[in-house]
Amino acid sequence: MSKISPFRAWHAPPELAPLVIAPPYDVMSEAEAREIVRQNPSSFVRVSRPDAVMPEGADTHGPEAYATARREYEGMKAKGLIVQDPVDSYYLYGQKMGEQYQVGLVACFSTEEYDQNLVKKHEFTRPDKERDRVNHIDATNGQTGMVFLAYRDDIDLKELIAVGSTTDPLFHVTTEDGVEHTLWRIDHPVAVAAISAAAARLPAVYVADGHHRSAAASIVHRERLGKPGRHGWFVACLFPASSLNILAYNRAVKDLNGHAPEALVTAIRDASYHCNPTTEPVPGRQGTCTMYLGGQWWLLTAKDVPNDPVARLDVSMLQDRVLAPLLNIDNPRTNKRIDFVGGIRGYTELVKLVDGGSHAVAFHMFPTQMDQLLDVADANCVMPPKSTWFEPKLRDAVAMHEIG
Repeated sequence: MSKISPFRAWHAPPELAPLVIAPPYDVMSEAEAREIVRQNPSSFVRVSRPDAVMPEGADTHGPEAYATARREYEGMKAKGLIVQDPVDSYYLYGQKMGEQYQVGLVACFSTEEYDQNLVKKHEFTRPDKERDRVNHIDATNGQTGMVFLAYRDDIDLKELIAVGSTTDPLFHVTTEDGVEHTLWRIDHPVAVAAISAAAARLPAVYVADGHHRSAAASIVHRERLGKPGRHGWFVACLFPASSLNILAYNRAVKDLNGHAPEALVTAIRDASYHCNPTTEPVPGRQGTCTMYLGGQWWLLTAKDVPNDPVARLDVSMLQDRVLAPLLNIDNPRTNKRIDFVGGIRGYTELVKLVDGGSHAVAFHMFPTQMDQLLDVADANCVMPPKSTWFEPKLRDAVAMHEIG
């Protein structure tokens, strides 16, 4: 452990990478996907989100959607918008967003080790979303978006990544959101062997983002390739945990479940939180969150913090002490009265939702920390839904793996 493999990646030619690489499929609406393709017909969104080029109102999860993805994928190959490298290689993928800079190792990881929980998870997956990715992989015969993995920092692997990222890159692109993306190829046999050996010494790796992609890869292997002697792989980018940035994943609730605002504040004070007015909308430490209610920000400070790795998460404490018992958000996965707001949108989005009248109250969370994520995964537990928001996001079509 960890078993990894170099591969012959498909990616955009350097001169076309600014046009081709695209946001991941699950961070945009159909309307946003259509607009991206309208402005830039070379965007890989036409493959990852085939609804962007299908007639409006078409079944986006029916056979025609996946046939469209296949047709668009082959069309991009025919036009030279994506090309395959000639030799098996590892890749390094660097991202810079403001002061945040991270470089990860792109490789193929073992579906067998995923099934054995040596690739550790911290979220449940939904069968419908798994099947969507399975159908997409089946149709294109490719894993077009990388799984986002992390590892507890290892000096040898970090040094190999650092050395590799000093070489000339395949491409360096700044995308429309201001994030810089750099891709390096590592194909010298000595360097490839050293990376394989360093990864083999890692006791485990962790899914940071991309649980449905990795689950789908495992399912496809079992359904298509699961024969004795046939090893399954999925493409992922592996980052040292210390380099990653988790933003808050905030909550907004549409009504107060019959409470008057003052009564809700009183109930929260009785529910294991100190609750005081504040002028600072962003919480400053673990064990706290802020609440926007009636035009006023409130600081909620937990009176006690459990030892359990899941129960001590700020998102868990808010769910267990406020959202479920006071606001009747019994199951945040399915309850239609709660919405989740990625931290990249900031606290102003919460103010907009409440002041605009679509929501009655909003909560700004303190971000889940990487050590908390790793501890939950090591305990073979899962976090509440929408516990982490990673930025920057890994782009699709940076380094793709074809199976079979």
